[in-house]
Amino acid sequence: MTWHYARMQASTQQLADPLARLRAAAAEREAAGLRRHLSPRQPGRQALDLASNDYLGLSGDPRLAEAAATAAREWGTGSTGSRLVTGTTALHARLEEELASFAGAPAALVFSSGYLANLAAVTALAGALAPARTGSSGGGLLIVSDERNHASLIDACRLARGRGVRLVVTPHRDVAAMADALSGRAEPAALLVTDAVFSVSGGLASVVALHALARRHGALLVLDEAHSFGVLGDGGRGAAHAAGIAAEPDLVRTVTLSKSLSGQGGAVLAAPEVIQTLIDTGRGFIFDTGLAPPATGAALAALRALRAEPGRPALALRNTARLADLAVGLGLAATTPDAAMTSVILGDPGSALAAQRACAASGVRVGCFRHPSVPAGEACLRLAGRATLTEEDFRVARQALADAAEHCHHCRNTAQAGRSAR
Repeated sequence: MTWHYARMQASTQQLADPLARLRAAAAEREAAGLRRHLSPRQPGRQALDLASNDYLGLSGDPRLAEAAATAAREWGTGSTGSRLVTGTTALHARLEEELASFAGAPAALVFSSGYLANLAAVTALAGALAPARTGSSGGGLLIVSDERNHASLIDACRLARGRGVRLVVTPHRDVAAMADALSGRAEPAALLVTDAVFSVSGGLASVVALHALARRHGALLVLDEAHSFGVLGDGGRGAAHAAGIAAEPDLVRTVTLSKSLSGQGGAVLAAPEVIQTLIDTGRGFIFDTGLAPPATGAALAALRALRAEPGRPALALRNTARLADLAVGLGLAATTPDAAMTSVILGDPGSALAAQRACAASGVRVGCFRHPSVPAGEACLRLAGRATLTEEDFRVARQALADAAEHCHHCRNTAQAGRSAR
């Protein structure tokens, strides 16, 4: 009786404050420097923006704004339903046609976000490839994924796991480890999943070697081009185009419309068989409301602007390399960029936050990445070298990075003094 009463009392206490564990977890994140906060931007330029993914500087371009307004007037503000019901307009069809043509891909399918494009591509392909045909045996699928892939790819691989699906996560940019995983598999089908450009470091995957590896083992290569489309390749056509494999049938590319194209949404670029599989079975496509017409119109306008101004990607690459050189010249550890972003590695979250605040005080907005966005101990600032940066922007950026470097140096000295005192 006493035990029963104690159990009821404990249950009542738990129900009396069901959010207590959330508050405790938030307090732990605060102590570890891992709390996140929203910082609403205001209209107009408030600071030099080195934090956004607007690599080509098209956000706010009058051509995109006018295209979005025109689409809203013609089609309405929302797509009104899923793509299979009322959510596909002639505008969507034009965007898909021009995306595929520009990127050198066989076909394209537009989603409401790049995140959903990754989820749908991996899970739908896993569902189609893993099961054995009716009345036969020998089903199964192996997914091989780089450990530092974007969260959307990681979540997609987790969702794809199930009957007949096995997941192997390999060390970062380790082609040999991926080869070992594929060589030793018992499953008849396989997916090789990787970012083309990794979203924090700016490092480029070995695209040619990975495609050759996938082909040698009868696998499909799923390549996330979120940070390479619009930046790498001829006129920004992407890493696969630069590698000469854009039209290959065993390549599945995902892109976002929210970075270089300064809009919203995502797309899968692939063979018609893959696109039809997504239309038939992709839950992220079937059950999601279609991309809103204004966003669709803006993306189409951005793509046409990129066609008309093919020099923008080279400017983004040059400006990013210049930012990295600035940081290194100030004694900071910056990654060598392969695309339009570089990271300044600071180690612990507290140092990264302090450096971000120092930059903000100097009028520069930079990204601050901490665990779990990056591995523990690799907190960093992320800088994007937008194509439209000016000489004055670089002057301001240099001063901000100098202030951040001085602030971090002071913080390290203070911490060392504190440890010595103990």
